[in-house]
Amino acid sequence: MDEVMKTAVPLLLEWYRVCKRDLPWRKQRTFYSVLVSELMLQQTRVEAVKERYVAFMRQFPSPAALAAADEDAVLKAWEGLGYYSRARNLKKAAERIAEEGYPTDVRGVRALPGVGDYTAGAISSIALGLAEPAVDGNVLRILSRLYADKSNVDEPATKARYAALLRAAYPKETGDFCEALMELGAIVCVPNGAPLCGGCPWAGLCRAHLANSEEDLPVRAPKKARRVVEARVAVLRCGGKYALEKRPAKGLLAGLWQFPFFEGEMPFFGETVAQKRAVHIFTHVEWRMEGRLVEVAAPLPQYVWASADEIRRIYALPSAFKAFMQWVI
Repeated sequence: MDEVMKTAVPLLLEWYRVCKRDLPWRKQRTFYSVLVSELMLQQTRVEAVKERYVAFMRQFPSPAALAAADEDAVLKAWEGLGYYSRARNLKKAAERIAEEGYPTDVRGVRALPGVGDYTAGAISSIALGLAEPAVDGNVLRILSRLYADKSNVDEPATKARYAALLRAAYPKETGDFCEALMELGAIVCVPNGAPLCGGCPWAGLCRAHLANSEEDLPVRAPKKARRVVEARVAVLRCGGKYALEKRPAKGLLAGLWQFPFFEGEMPFFGETVAQKRAVHIFTHVEWRMEGRLVEVAAPLPQYVWASADEIRRIYALPSAFKAFMQWVI
């Protein structure tokens, strides 16, 4: 084991036992609970996931329950979390588990739909007790600072080197170690702003901290500018019901429900009752939307028409359209 990690591992584990947050998915470490929580937490803040995880597990308490569920019900339960392909992949993974049983090694975990290298490592170490590292942005950041390493953390070679370093350092408490690394990156060696080095168990070891260069690391490639889409959103109302359509089966927000959406000019539906603008930012795309509330005389056949209650109970609308929900009454 690397000499730095030999000292760092026990310090981190002791810090985690004392300082870890009380999170609902940490109350049990079944394969299914870890799978659900890890897919929910991909690219989503912990605070946004906490209540949704509890509700999702109550609605779909087992792989069999999730496998048997209607996809629209699963997407509705996921509403607001974004990246809805995760929900579809989670359902597919549950279907495979219900049919074949749980995988027992990292290769089997990695083969589940929606599971990449990081998620496979997290599930394997937390649920299966295997020394399989989960290397994400948090881990790349804390290790680059610990070693004052100026390698580009976006390079696959850097990620592979850190994975090998951690694999050799794993203690018998594989789940605690995996979660402790993530926790340190989430609440101490934070991604935005200055790290909270006064509360870090590695403050005496961290080469970047000792050199007062924490905020110079990690080194990353410059981000590409987001593509901007100018769009129009038509909230069409007729007799207390609202027009909905499904997005295409592939691409951004695939297969989800939305108000009629147009890139470019919007057709004339009738007199505009209200109007507002909203912006929604995805990872690579920015939607700049002009929304119009329009009363129409008769329901247009190309749309599904639903009441406000039905929209809230049944139809999964992405948070991109949240700004226009104030008109749905």
